Amino acid sequence: MAYLKTEEYDLEITKDIQKNYGEILDKLGEDKSREGLLKTPERAAKAMQFLTQGYELDADKILNSALFKEDYQNMVIVKDIEVYSLCEHHILPFYGKAHIAYIPNGYVVGLSKIPRVVDVFARRLQVQERLTHEILNCIDSALKPLGVAVVIEAAHMCMMMRGVQKQNSVTTTSAFTGEFKNVETRTEFLNLINANLR
Repeated sequence: MAYLKTEEYDLEITKDIQKNYGEILDKLGEDKSREGLLKTPERAAKAMQFLTQGYELDADKILNSALFKEDYQNMVIVKDIEVYSLCEHHILPFYGKAHIAYIPNGYVVGLSKIPRVVDVFARRLQVQERLTHEILNCIDSALKPLGVAVVIEAAHMCMMMRGVQKQNSVTTTSAFTGEFKNVETRTEFLNLINANLR
């Protein structure tokens, strides 16, 4: 076999979380011994570890592993990056897209590293506002570019499934540094992320 993707879980942590999920099912009045729920506590334990794997990842290390000296000082945009995260208030998903740009200052970064940085911070218990700034600050710190722009658009299940139950609302957050604080540069970025250039 030329390629095999595997997932590894800490056995002790998995057992502890699994036990907790079993207790939750009991408290909800479910019968965790019925066929459909027999493996649910274990599956949920593994899913939660997968969904919060960002705590174990180092975003700076990811960016610094693929920095290349390049004399390019125009905007670099990676848009429509899928975002999946868990809101820290209800541990329910929020999901959407991130649009990220930077203006290099002597160095560019491998394009796949930008979505990886998004995943590092998204795969934690989050609020969208903090997620936006963590991505921005990480890219700004590692690349030291002339500017960074981050816009995230997301739907929040805590607003859709419970509470106000608004199905069509989308939350947009943004953060800008350097050249992107200039209205003309910021407008160019916003126009490009809204344009269908394909």
